Amino acid sequence: MKLASLNQGRDGVLVVVSRDLQRAVQVPTIAATLQAALDDWQHTRPKLEAVYERLNDGLEARAFGFDQQSCHSPLPRAYHWADGSAYVNHVELVRKARGAEMPESFWHDPLMYQGGADSFIPPHSPILMADEAWGIDLEAELAVVTDDVPMGVSAAEAAGHIQLLMLVNDVSLRNLIPGELAKGFGFYQSKPSSSFSPVAITPDELGEHWREGKVHRPLVSHINGTLFGRPDAGVDMTFNFPTLLAHAAKTRPLGSGTIIGSGTVSNYDRSAGSSCLAEKRMLEIIEQGEAQTPFLKFGDRLRIEMFDTAGNSLFGAIDQVVQRYEG
Repeated sequence: MKLASLNQGRDGVLVVVSRDLQRAVQVPTIAATLQAALDDWQHTRPKLEAVYERLNDGLEARAFGFDQQSCHSPLPRAYHWADGSAYVNHVELVRKARGAEMPESFWHDPLMYQGGADSFIPPHSPILMADEAWGIDLEAELAVVTDDVPMGVSAAEAAGHIQLLMLVNDVSLRNLIPGELAKGFGFYQSKPSSSFSPVAITPDELGEHWREGKVHRPLVSHINGTLFGRPDAGVDMTFNFPTLLAHAAKTRPLGSGTIIGSGTVSNYDRSAGSSCLAEKRMLEIIEQGEAQTPFLKFGDRLRIEMFDTAGNSLFGAIDQVVQRYEG
């Protein structure tokens, strides 16, 4: 099943989207918003799936043409958004570039931070920043959305609480990060609003490409129309999504609509390219002694998308231009 939120009101308007992303239908008698659907997922899911089947069979009379540009992020705001760093090879690379050893515990205990969830950016809206000197970067990722998750859940149990998948652009301000981390209290200003794909999908939409709690498909990023990276999201994921979810729920329950991100998708095989500029710059430092690739500038356009084996877009695209924030 595929779901989206039209960019209307603070929490959007829930629509069911056809598998080919061509048609959609509003479902006000089932749930007005995606958050409302997730709050009663046991009862709303079968009703939404019935609409999805009719829509794909061409039997839904209320259907209209689906326009990704009319969408907000599937959850325009969320009660809880936490981002992991599941691709430890990426962390290892960044630390190596600055001559720092990576603690062995990083291979066994996931890194995670809790981000701002009150103002996600629509997937086709500009990324507004006041200063290029902040080091504006994309981070192409995947994320899961949960139903209610009990505190202390095991990884095996957590797998059953994963209800939806989305793509993420976890916007980062690289030049603000060192100063914030030096305070010993984590990210805040360096992690502004994130964006999510126009469409959220249930794991079964991926078929065999959803296994072991991972998405086994390339995540494709373009900058200014040029391919930047297409690493496979399932190849080098040290901590799968159930493990990340269990980590997040160790000391607290997680409410329905919680979003858990994978962190920057990264492969040891660097020929697949990168999912963030910081990684590419780190490789340049290691190989050439200094970074050559600049961070994003005003006017730069980025696009993040994932395709099935037939070349069909699975989640729609995050397609954004970096623009100056005028205040």
